[in-house]
Amino acid sequence: MRALSLAADGGAVDKMPVPGSLVNDVVVTVISNAAVNAEYRHLVLKAPAPAPASLAVAGQFFNLDCPVTDADKPFLRRPMSTYKADPAKGQVEFLYKVTGAGTRGLATLDRGDTMRIFGPLGRGFALAPEWRNIVVLGRGVGLATLAPLAEMAAAQNVGVTAIISARGAAQVMSEDRFEAIGARVEIVLDSDSTSAPENVEAILRRLHAEGLADAFFTCGSNRLMLLMQRLGQELAVPGQVAMEQQMACGIGMCFCCVRNFKSGDTVDSRRVCWDGPVFALEEALSW
Repeated sequence: MRALSLAADGGAVDKMPVPGSLVNDVVVTVISNAAVNAEYRHLVLKAPAPAPASLAVAGQFFNLDCPVTDADKPFLRRPMSTYKADPAKGQVEFLYKVTGAGTRGLATLDRGDTMRIFGPLGRGFALAPEWRNIVVLGRGVGLATLAPLAEMAAAQNVGVTAIISARGAAQVMSEDRFEAIGARVEIVLDSDSTSAPENVEAILRRLHAEGLADAFFTCGSNRLMLLMQRLGQELAVPGQVAMEQQMACGIGMCFCCVRNFKSGDTVDSRRVCWDGPVFALEEALSW
C-alpha cells in the first residue's frame, strides 16, 4: 500500500489505498437480501479468500455482476459503495435502491445464490490526525457510504455528528449504525420541513460554533453538497465528498465516468472511479 494525499483543499489526510492495487474478482454467496423499506434493500455477501472485506476502506466501491432475469439483461456491472466490510466474518454488505435493470436483478437474489463482485475500487475517505470531530451529512443511499466512514472515525477516537436527511420517517436509514458508534444523530425530514436548506445550514453553523466540525463529509444529494461546500469555504472547514456516477469498467480504462472538477481557477476532467469516488469537497461541481 502506497501513501497518497487527497487534494490539498480537502485537508491533510491519512493513508489511502492506490486504486486497483488490492482488487479481486471473486464469486460470493448471498447470506441475506432483505428489504429495508419500500425502496431500499440490504445485501449481505460471504466472500472467499482473498476476502474483499479485509481490504475495503470506507468510501470505496465494488462492481457487482447483477443477475440476468427474464425481464432484464444487464450487460455492465453496477458500482456500489461498501456499506460494511467485516474481515472477521469475511462478509461485505451493500445498501441499494431498486431503480433499474441491474438492481431489479439484485433484488431477485436469495440466500445461497452466488454472484461475482470486483473490488474494492477507487479512493476512499481519509482522516487527518488533527481532526477530533467531524460532521457527516447524507441522504438516501448516500448514507450507505457515510456509515462506514463514521465507524472508521470512531475507531480513531474521532467524534461524529450524523445529519440524516430523508423524505419522511419511513425513509430514514442507517440511524442504528451511527448510534452504535456513539455518534450524535440529527434527523431532518421533508415531511416536517426540517430538511430545508436553511435549517440544515443552521445546524451546521451551530455544530461549528460548538467546536464539533473539524471537517465536513457528504454524499447523496447535490443540494446538500453545495450547502456544505459553501459553508466549508466560508468557515474554513475542509471536507470530502463521495461522488455518485454511472460507471462501466470501474478501473479508469473506459472513461465513462468523467466529471469536471475545480482546480484552482481552472476546471479539469477526472475519472470518478479512479481519481475518486472521494474528492475534496471544495473541488466538486454541481451535477
